[in-house]
Amino acid sequence: MGEGTKEAKRDQAGEGRTWLVVLALAAGFALVPRLTRGCEGSLASNEVAPDFSARVVANAEPPEQKTLSLASLQGKPVLLDFWATWCGPCQAELPVVNGIAQRFKERGLVVVGVNTSDEPGMAEAYARKKRLSFPIVYDAANEVAKKYRVDNLPTLVLVSKEGKIVAVRHGITSDADLDGLVRSAL
Repeated sequence: MGEGTKEAKRDQAGEGRTWLVVLALAAGFALVPRLTRGCEGSLASNEVAPDFSARVVANAEPPEQKTLSLASLQGKPVLLDFWATWCGPCQAELPVVNGIAQRFKERGLVVVGVNTSDEPGMAEAYARKKRLSFPIVYDAANEVAKKYRVDNLPTLVLVSKEGKIVAVRHGITSDADLDGLVRSAL
């Protein structure tokens, strides 16, 4: 067999492996949301936000706070960020959420990261490494995510001062869009 024929076969084999990798990635992106799906359908705007209580794992305010409940934040606008350390889009969106938390803290916005569909202990290290400034709670057994019908990560839920859902955003939200959304709730 000539050198050109061997090289052509290697190129074909490499191209075949590339297509297999692409197909595997496509299948993964198609299946992961279905495997992690909690409940069908999103909460509607103006619906009362379900109360929850969860263990604070990072950035407790005050520092000795062990749990956080939505009811304890009544009278303040709240942005809930459902995320996981393994979620690439969540990792891309967290700096945006962190910026919003810092920008609007003095105006009363409370941002709460809800670490869900993750192993215990992962959120604490991640929050320190990425210097996240807002409180993060651990959603054991995905109970909070189920209450909020979160079926895709990241998901943002904006709750009004009156405790009603203002907006739900699935996937990555830009700084400009989130800024405008938060301003409308203040």
